[in-house]
Amino acid sequence: MAVTNEEPDPIHNENPAIWDLVVQDMIDKDRAGSEKYGTRLQGFNGRSALRDAYQEVLDLAVYLRQRIWEEEGA
Repeated sequence: MAVTNEEPDPIHNENPAIWDLVVQDMIDKDRAGSEKYGTRLQGFNGRSALRDAYQEVLDLAVYLRQRIWEEEGA
């Protein structure tokens, strides 16, 4: 299947809502960052949020493409 093919509508099931999983992940990530850096993420912290986010997006794109390639059976 081509990466650009349209996806079907989602089917309701009994699995957990992904939003709930993401919210919990965010809480866990905030806690881990606070423990690692000694502070929670705040504005004007001496770093470029734009550059940090861009680097994260680059990583995300590579991981997503890897998974798509793996699902297609390489």
